[in-house]
Amino acid sequence: MSKNQNHQGSDLQTDPVHWRSLNQLEGNAQFTKFEHREFQEGASELLDPVSRRSFLKVMGAGVGLAGMQACRRPVEKILPYSKTPEDLIPGVPQHYATTFSVGTDVFGVIVESHEGRPTKVEGNPDHPFSFGASDAFAQASVLDLYDPDRQTTPKHKGLAQTWEQFAVVAKKLSANYHANEGAGLAIISETITSPTLAALRADLMKAMPKALWVSYDPINEDNSLGGAQLAFGQSLRPLYDYSKADVVVSIGADFMGTDPGHLRAVREFAQKRNVKNKQMNRLYAIESTFSLTGSNADHRLRLQSKQLFSFVQALAHELFVVQNLETPAGINSSELQQSLVHADGRPFSKNKPWIAALAKDLMKHRGSSLVVVGEAQPLAAHALAHVINDALKNVGTTVQYFAVPEAQATLQSEQLKMLATALDKKAIETLIILGGNPAYNLPADIRFKESVEKIAHTIHLSGAYDETSALSEWHLPRAHALEAWGDAVARDGTRSIVQPLIEPLYDGKSDIELISWLLRGEFSNGYKLVRNTWQIPLDFEKYWRNLLYAGLDTKSAGSPVKPTFSAKAIETFRRPLIKESNDLEINFLPSAQTYDGRYANVPWLQELPEPMTKLTWDNVFLVSPRTAKELHLASEDVVRVSLRGHAIEAPVWVQPGQADHTLSIALGYGRTHAGYTGNRVGVDVYPLRFSNALWFDSGVTLTKTIKTYPLSATQDHHSMEGRPIVREATLEEFFKEPTFAEEMVEHPPLLSLYKEHDYSKGHQWGMTIDLNTCVGCNGCMVACQAENNIPTVGKEQVANGREMHWLRMDRYFTGDVDDPQTVHQPVACQQCENAPCEQVCPVAATAHSPEGLNDMAYNRCVGTRYCSNNCPFKVRRFNFLAWHNDEPETHAMQHNPNVTVRMRGVMEKCTYCVQRINSAKITAKVQGKPLVDGDIKTACQQACPANAIVFGDINDHQSRVTELKKSPRRYEMLAELNIKPRTSFLAKIRNPNPELL
Repeated sequence: MSKNQNHQGSDLQTDPVHWRSLNQLEGNAQFTKFEHREFQEGASELLDPVSRRSFLKVMGAGVGLAGMQACRRPVEKILPYSKTPEDLIPGVPQHYATTFSVGTDVFGVIVESHEGRPTKVEGNPDHPFSFGASDAFAQASVLDLYDPDRQTTPKHKGLAQTWEQFAVVAKKLSANYHANEGAGLAIISETITSPTLAALRADLMKAMPKALWVSYDPINEDNSLGGAQLAFGQSLRPLYDYSKADVVVSIGADFMGTDPGHLRAVREFAQKRNVKNKQMNRLYAIESTFSLTGSNADHRLRLQSKQLFSFVQALAHELFVVQNLETPAGINSSELQQSLVHADGRPFSKNKPWIAALAKDLMKHRGSSLVVVGEAQPLAAHALAHVINDALKNVGTTVQYFAVPEAQATLQSEQLKMLATALDKKAIETLIILGGNPAYNLPADIRFKESVEKIAHTIHLSGAYDETSALSEWHLPRAHALEAWGDAVARDGTRSIVQPLIEPLYDGKSDIELISWLLRGEFSNGYKLVRNTWQIPLDFEKYWRNLLYAGLDTKSAGSPVKPTFSAKAIETFRRPLIKESNDLEINFLPSAQTYDGRYANVPWLQELPEPMTKLTWDNVFLVSPRTAKELHLASEDVVRVSLRGHAIEAPVWVQPGQADHTLSIALGYGRTHAGYTGNRVGVDVYPLRFSNALWFDSGVTLTKTIKTYPLSATQDHHSMEGRPIVREATLEEFFKEPTFAEEMVEHPPLLSLYKEHDYSKGHQWGMTIDLNTCVGCNGCMVACQAENNIPTVGKEQVANGREMHWLRMDRYFTGDVDDPQTVHQPVACQQCENAPCEQVCPVAATAHSPEGLNDMAYNRCVGTRYCSNNCPFKVRRFNFLAWHNDEPETHAMQHNPNVTVRMRGVMEKCTYCVQRINSAKITAKVQGKPLVDGDIKTACQQACPANAIVFGDINDHQSRVTELKKSPRRYEMLAELNIKPRTSFLAKIRNPNPELL
């Protein structure tokens, strides 16, 4: 692959080679064959070879049967409303503000509903942790609502029961535990962010002081809270402001990916990627596994997770000893310096030049820098980071501290110890589990499954009949967040409401309703419980109506706390030397698709390519190329990994950027009771996870088996054959030669055979995508899928290259195979002015609209696929099979009625959300006003937390999209073909530290 395949004619830098995969970089036969074929084998043929004779037989039979069934769709009967609901206008969607939460990540959302059916989720622009953006999990929550495997009735020992039958048993249990103060009662809940549930918990513990209440989430903030307790002697939560940080140091954190608060973090970080006046931030990432945060870093250092605390200590040594940074009040300077070296005075890390340059950069940006430590790191690493941030004068600017709600103050590790002790002593007679799936995801050293069988009564409130439900005496249907009343508190104390969009589909109950029953002996209405929590003395009804409209109390955020360091904090910074060795380490990662396993039955997420590996429908052991070579491993080899007497088998994936001698694998797979989508997908990793090593562990033994396992990765799909598509430069290079326009590409004068379209009397739609702020989070992909009724196809069809996503997120590596840099690039239909697809369609199924869109007339399409062959961007998708016919009936309730559900045999693609364009035009016409910039937002644009995608009217010279198209960073992909794409890209700019070049 030549340099000119990336930046033809560019002098901005040394023309870096961008590559999608190791197959492409090596130029092996597999990738070469695929590249020459244009489409992957299987993506352009039927699954079974069909001869001409058999084809004619099938066609003849089809023609003969055509008269027997002229209609392509089955006949369906519908009934009208007997009484139209109040305020409902058929065809006009309604929008309600509510709240989405996973663990401690709480943010506001706006949910669109059609005739009582929630169909689409967007971020609430007024909520301080979403700012109108959303992530893949929030987008997919609406499909989770229509999960066909949700339980419809209570079950007793696996047999269907009624709520009335359960109420008889429940009333006796309630009376019993009121009488004995809760002795023998234990409750396991997920992290409590609901003020109503927290209040009910306090009331229950007051009425039943001998009861045990444990909160457990597999993905939790135990170490960050524990680090604050070590540093300050109290439970505080740090809240970082990336919009004020000129230098960010991320040590094992993924604040752009799966960390709580990532939407807000991405939005703030993107604000500082502004290239103007060279005032762009700089990001250093030190990590073991290539994360989204690391992929966007200006400098990235690969280290094993067990070495990251030594790195924090070495950085502190460089700052406080070498750079003479003043120690913060409350910390003894000499004791601190002694704790940062070995007994012989050596620092803890070997990366001296790297750390020295980093320390100088931090010193230069005191008051506008930030050091963030990831959840996987020990408490002492978090505590030392607090000392560094305080000494750098960052507290009050880039970092603030907020009090933690009482229900979250006790460390989860301590609660797990109490649970393990109670189970071992057989002190639990009745166990109530509110959501969660502890039988699946509790640490392996807590013998939950064996103990549950000996407990007299187990009651599990859960949406699905999962692994824990199968062990429980009673399974109770749990109401989904979109069909239940509730509330939540964000990380800064902002309180928001959870209101239902639909009546519970299966008569489920919420957590607060079940705990209310335990307190009162009968079920209380969730609406009344929440209202009681939010009561204010004056004009409550007006306050309540405003709350439901806005979705949150905008004035409820807490006040920052100015903590002081504990005298004992210094004691925690000492730790023994970690000997350098080649011992394998294992890392456990939150999954970008299933999270902790709770979304395993959501096909949108299972088929969503993992941001860095581009794998779908599986989890794998990630290994570095160097380690793979040492262990004689290749991608798809199956290995047996043993740890502390437990072992699992899983396939390997060779991943550039992975730390050497480190295995990393995502949690949340290998479910046995997930449902039709998630059962037996991937490998269950929780048997290797222990309560004293929740995030990484050493002492791993790896044995290569003789087996291989096929994986479905999309990283080489829809390749554009090495054409110049990604452009980038350093900040210094850009200001020397600030242009990325098409003139950079060497080509003869561009002449057209076709007459130019005239847009002087109407709109002319266009889009820009800023590669400098796009972090590759995939939120736009799921938003597009939810908006446009895009089907999933399954692992086998993805392997055949038949995934249906209209918008894909390409990920390119550049540089050294062991330690590359990364660029993310969203690619959808470019809405070309001289569209190659339009010129070859024999039935005019794809045509140019008066407003510049490449429209699709599905009824005309006969499936020649000439348009797909002629598309240089490979963004058109063909319905080889009737994907929608195979989806569950309940999933059809999610479909957007404003978008056609496509049939088998037609081509489909992005249309800039033309249904949204037309809806905004109709609304403006009804209101008697012109369209203004911002009235229309495409689904991908609205979801993007980085504001990387901008859509608008090019004819509006004041519009933001027109302004961005004038940027010197602007370029169009394949502009040398004279196809004139309407989507422009803004080139990626990096801001490296000159001392590290």
